[in-house]
Amino acid sequence: MDSYMALWMFLAVFVVLLSGYPVAFVLSGTALMFALLGLQLDTFDADFLTALPNRLFGIMNNETLIAVPLFVFMGVMLERAKIAESLLEAMSELFGSLHGGLGLAVTIVGMLMAASTGIVGATVVTMGLLSLPTMLKRGYDPSVSCGIICASGTLGQIIPPSIVLVLLGDVISSAYQQAQLDMGVFAPETISVGDLFAGAILPGLLLVGLYLVYIFVTAWIYPDKLPKPERTENHQQGFYLRVCKSLLPPLMLILAVLGSIVGGLATPTEAASVGGAGALLLAFINKQLNKTILLEVMRNTTQITSMVFMILIGAALFSLVFRGFEGDELIVGLLSDLPGGKFGALFMVMLVMFLLGFVLDFIEITFVIVPIVGPVLLAMGIDPVWLGIMIALNLQTSFLTPPFGFALFYLRGVAPAEVTTGQIYKGVMPFIVIQLLLLGILAYFPELATWLPSLIYA
Repeated sequence: MDSYMALWMFLAVFVVLLSGYPVAFVLSGTALMFALLGLQLDTFDADFLTALPNRLFGIMNNETLIAVPLFVFMGVMLERAKIAESLLEAMSELFGSLHGGLGLAVTIVGMLMAASTGIVGATVVTMGLLSLPTMLKRGYDPSVSCGIICASGTLGQIIPPSIVLVLLGDVISSAYQQAQLDMGVFAPETISVGDLFAGAILPGLLLVGLYLVYIFVTAWIYPDKLPKPERTENHQQGFYLRVCKSLLPPLMLILAVLGSIVGGLATPTEAASVGGAGALLLAFINKQLNKTILLEVMRNTTQITSMVFMILIGAALFSLVFRGFEGDELIVGLLSDLPGGKFGALFMVMLVMFLLGFVLDFIEITFVIVPIVGPVLLAMGIDPVWLGIMIALNLQTSFLTPPFGFALFYLRGVAPAEVTTGQIYKGVMPFIVIQLLLLGILAYFPELATWLPSLIYA
């Protein structure tokens, strides 16, 4: 009876979510109502609720989570500093003589912005506003253009320093320790956000490489869809200096943030503070730093951070009540009975997360789903770094998939009226296939995610 109450609670959350009510309050409100019902039916132990204050103090004392507002601040400030605008202008001129050159430039800039900001929505909107009108003006096929922008904009899900990886690193670390304690390991090994950052580098670069290959091949087979300019002008004097001036600042910031984490010189929180200071410096150099912009950036940072932590608090309460109804035992039983052992269980979890990605943001999935299924999968012997990268890639794919992909909604909001929703959906299809291909490659070769962390942190 208890475990079925957990299942009904899980279903109730998604029904209420369809009403459009804020996720954090849906999680906490549904959990409290079911806890009250369980107390009335004598199927729920109230002692589980007494653990909530400890959970909240644990969130407050978690130094890793301090990196979230700092990375958000860095991303929002870089967006306002018009880094993407200068980068896109320089890259477009650099690749302008090639068929599909603008598409290649957009992808590379998207990669650099992902590594600088880590905020998917901001990157898609920025790239859509800056590059889509230019691509259409140069005769690019609308579907291909929209696909390139959406795909490059979602790279912030997998390319570090990604907020997704910061949150996943904290949640999977807790799940990993719980799984080891369940197996009787009383000096459990830990994983860190730095492990996930290192593990995401090779898959992220491989994904960008596959995107570039697809654009190059498409331009070669269908040159009319990705044309080169009718007149190719020679580079003006000082062109390469301007390219370096546009490219070096974000690259140096990425190196300072990511290099210090992967190299073990700084924690994610310390590196995020360096990133925030670096973003302020770049905004100042670009003459985009004043009181109005600073207040706007701080306001946006506060709003996003408040949303993340309210969801985290709601998810903590939901998780406690879910376990109080023996929902964790239900999940263990369901996953253990699936055919195919741990790989069958992993496939089913990935499929469910992919579908949930249509209606839930990555934050809800990270805080609600991963703590429930993570300990079970990790207790089966699945590598935590590999699992984290697989989840991040999976969520990135669901962000692109019609009809509910969040990236599609972001681009639809800023795309010109002549670009139809159908064209956006059509354009992302090849990139979805590419990401599913990479998921398959990563599933077959886990070393792509585990080799670099083992080498660095050996």
